[in-house]
Amino acid sequence: MKLKNRALLAAGTLALAALIAGSASAQTAPAPKWYDGISLNGMVGASYSYNTNKPDSGLNGYRVFDFDDNTFKLDVVELVVQKPVAEAGDIGFRFDLTAGGSVPRIAASSGLFRDSVTGKAEDFDLQQGYVSWMPSSGFRIDFGKFITHMGAELIEGYDGYNDNFSRSILFGYAIPFTHTGLKASYAFSSSFSAMAMVANGWDNVKDNNRGKTFGAQLLFTPAPMFTAYLNYVGGPERSGSSDARHVFDVVAVIKPMDLVTLTLNYDYGKEKNGAGSHDAQWTGFAAIARFNISGTFALSVRGETFKDRDGARTGAAQRLTECTLTPEFKVKDRLVIRPEVRFDRSNESTFEKSGGRTSKKQTTLALNTLYVF
Repeated sequence: MKLKNRALLAAGTLALAALIAGSASAQTAPAPKWYDGISLNGMVGASYSYNTNKPDSGLNGYRVFDFDDNTFKLDVVELVVQKPVAEAGDIGFRFDLTAGGSVPRIAASSGLFRDSVTGKAEDFDLQQGYVSWMPSSGFRIDFGKFITHMGAELIEGYDGYNDNFSRSILFGYAIPFTHTGLKASYAFSSSFSAMAMVANGWDNVKDNNRGKTFGAQLLFTPAPMFTAYLNYVGGPERSGSSDARHVFDVVAVIKPMDLVTLTLNYDYGKEKNGAGSHDAQWTGFAAIARFNISGTFALSVRGETFKDRDGARTGAAQRLTECTLTPEFKVKDRLVIRPEVRFDRSNESTFEKSGGRTSKKQTTLALNTLYVF
């Protein structure tokens, strides 16, 4: 009997000790640190481009980031520091720092890392920098500088890259790159969401007039194999002017099968007095077909046409067309190699050649590597 009582006493003592230890552990659990949930990611992109026209200026005509001919380039080194938001009540941020000889020079915003007087940009940029808040489930607010919602292609980063190395004419001449302002988005369901934005304008951190630019997006995913984006941006964009510029952008992504993705993009733009004494207008259409042959190899083909009726976007009243073929080799999960051949044509002789000559055609060859971490 004494042994039984001792056993019960010992068991009770152990249980009480465990309870006290558990309570003390709960009371002394460390509070979450301010840096918990912050992630660090990045990307490195390099390329070589060769123009068969051999332009005297060393510049490829009507290109966005692959503008230099016959030179190896460190296009961009991107470093992203962020704290994503995913649930109601979350507050986070994202900062994209970029350096390099291609992307920052073109995408830099006026008033930040682009001189608002001379228009010159350096090889460094704060590509994005914004604070995010989710006041309720499905509702998100972003405040700061962010990449535009317009277009089928993007400024490549660690979290996504385009099917082709060179950007489309629509990407470079029909739509903006970035905005600085406030945007709010709400997911009504898993298949429908909407976004509204007010910003300083196109590609400028400091507004260059008294007006503001407004943007909107409707996103539909009625079926897993189909997604549609209806985008708009409008407002006065020229310095000191109240004349409005409006652009409507439609993007459709179709996956008829796992191995094939088809992306369609249409743009219509109009600007009051954008061509001097009359309104400017531009339209364009692009189609991209991506064939995922295997887990390590894909092939993308892009074709497009862009009509700059008044020369307001490209500097010449013309119709540009292009066709691009881009094989993609994924050496490792983080390393991608993309050779590319591209054919450009205009109905006017606007492409530069050697010896001070011009041509209606331009052919370029390129090699691009991307490393993501």
